[in-house]
Amino acid sequence: MIETLSPLARAGLELTRRWCAIPSVRGNDAAMRKQVGEIEEYLSRELGAALVNRFARDDGPPVIHARIDVGAARTVILYNMYDVMPAGSAGWSVDPFAGGTVEMDDIGPCFVGRGAENNKGPLAGMLCVLKQMLDDGSLRVNVELLLEGEEESGSGSLRRYLLDPQCPVRHGVGGLFPSFCEYGGGPPRLYLGFSGIAKGEVRVAGGEWGGPSAPIHSSNAPWIANPASRLVEALARFGEPPTGMLQAIELDEEARDIVATLADQFDPEAELHFRHATRFTRSASARELLTQVLTTASASLSSLATEPADADAVIPNAAFARFELRCPPSLDPAKLADDYRDRLAKEGIHGVEVLLADAYPGCRFSRDCAGATALVEAYCETSRAPQIWPWAIGAAPGYAFARHAESFLIGGAGRGGNAHAADEFMTLEGFDRYLKSIAVWLERMGRD
Repeated sequence: MIETLSPLARAGLELTRRWCAIPSVRGNDAAMRKQVGEIEEYLSRELGAALVNRFARDDGPPVIHARIDVGAARTVILYNMYDVMPAGSAGWSVDPFAGGTVEMDDIGPCFVGRGAENNKGPLAGMLCVLKQMLDDGSLRVNVELLLEGEEESGSGSLRRYLLDPQCPVRHGVGGLFPSFCEYGGGPPRLYLGFSGIAKGEVRVAGGEWGGPSAPIHSSNAPWIANPASRLVEALARFGEPPTGMLQAIELDEEARDIVATLADQFDPEAELHFRHATRFTRSASARELLTQVLTTASASLSSLATEPADADAVIPNAAFARFELRCPPSLDPAKLADDYRDRLAKEGIHGVEVLLADAYPGCRFSRDCAGATALVEAYCETSRAPQIWPWAIGAAPGYAFARHAESFLIGGAGRGGNAHAADEFMTLEGFDRYLKSIAVWLERMGRD
C-alpha cells in the first residue's frame, strides 16, 4: 500500500513516523524539547518560515508562532498540536512510540502509533502540504502557524497568548485545525463552532457543617454527618432540567435548518458504534437526539472518591467528584457553575465547595463564512459531501482564535481512530486524501 501512495503522502508518512517516535507527553520535558526543536528546524529549513514568537507560561511547552509571508492579499491561520497522550505497551500491535504499518480488520492498511491520529499525523501532513505548495509556487495566501504542546491539558499558554491585546498574530480570513474528520469512516464533518466547558471538582470536607475532620468509625453515623452523603445530596442538584440546575437553549433559525438537514443524514446506530456505546439515554428520532445533544448544558462526572479511599466501616473526612460541564455556545459555563453554588446556598446544603480548574466559553461561525465554504469544496473534491453541524458537542478554545480570524474550524478528509487508546491509527488511503483536502482549502482561501 505504501508504494501506491503519492510522493507527498510518503513524505508525510515518514515525517509522521519520525515524530511519533518522540514521546512528547506532558511531564516528559526532554521529549518536549526534542519535538519543539524538530518542528522549528522543519519550519526554518523546509518552509523558510519566520519564527515570530515562542511563548510559554511557567516553563511549560511553548506555543510556536511562525509566519509564511508570500506577499499575498489574504492571510489564514493554521493551528495544530505536538503533545500526545501517554501510552503503555498493553493492547498495541506495535510499539506505540515506534509505530508501524498494520492491516486493521474492516479498516485496511494503517499507520499505527501514538499521535498517528491525534495529532502528529495531521501536523506532519499539514507541514508537508505547505512545503509542496511553496516549492511549486501554488501557495497564494500568507500563513500564520500556531503549534502548541498543551492541547491535552487545556491549552493554557495558547489561550493566554491569543487573548493578549498585544498578540502579534495577523488577522486571517479563516483559521483551520487540520485533522482527520471522517469519524468512524463516515462522511467528513464540518462543525461551525465549539461548545464551552468548565472543569472542576465538587468537594465536601468535614467542618462546622457537621462532618468529621478525620475518619471515624461508621457506628457514629446516627449523630455525625457523612461528607459522602452530603456530596450525593449536592450532586443531585447538578443535573438536567427540570430537577437540576442546568439549562437548555432554543435553536435559532440557522441552527434549526442545519439540524433538519443533518437529521436526514444522521445514522444513530453508526454514531453509537463510533462512540463505543450500545444505546442512547432515550429512544427518539434522529432530529430529537441531535436537538437534545446540541441544546443541553450537561454535567458529566469523571470520578467519585472519598478520603480515605476504599476504607471499610468508616465515615470519611472528605468526598469529592470531578466533573466536566459542557454547554452550547450561547451559554457561559462559568456562570452555570456560579448558579450551582447559589442553589446549594439557597437550599442550605452547606459544606460544599465547587472548585473550577478551568472554564471557557464556546463559539460559533456562520455557515456562509469563507472558511466553511472552502472546506465544503475541499471535502466534495477529495472525499464526499460533509455532514454539517451547527457546532461540535466537544469543547475547544475557538473563542480565543475568533479575535484573530473570521472563522476557526476543525477540518480535513481522511480517517483516524483510537486517539486516546491502544492502536491509535490513521488509514494510509485516507492520509493521501487528507493532504489533498488541506491543499484545496488553502488554494480556495487564496482566491480573490
